[in-house]
Amino acid sequence: MDIQLEKLELIKLLKDTENPSVLKAIRNIFQKEEKDWWDDLTEEQQNILNESMEQYERGEFSSFNDFIKPHLK
Repeated sequence: MDIQLEKLELIKLLKDTENPSVLKAIRNIFQKEEKDWWDDLTEEQQNILNESMEQYERGEFSSFNDFIKPHLK
């Protein structure tokens, strides 16, 4: 479908609606697109990820194969 035609059809539907829940749902869609998942994390989660990245950059990590070896029978 032509994206410009789709936009015009959506504009018409939006213009004609009187349903506040539809308007709110559309606004939520656009707000979620703008939002960074990082902002949804707690400060503790952000700190854990930052520390993990620092460990990785220092070479303090092991491969998946090294990690899984002791767990295999």
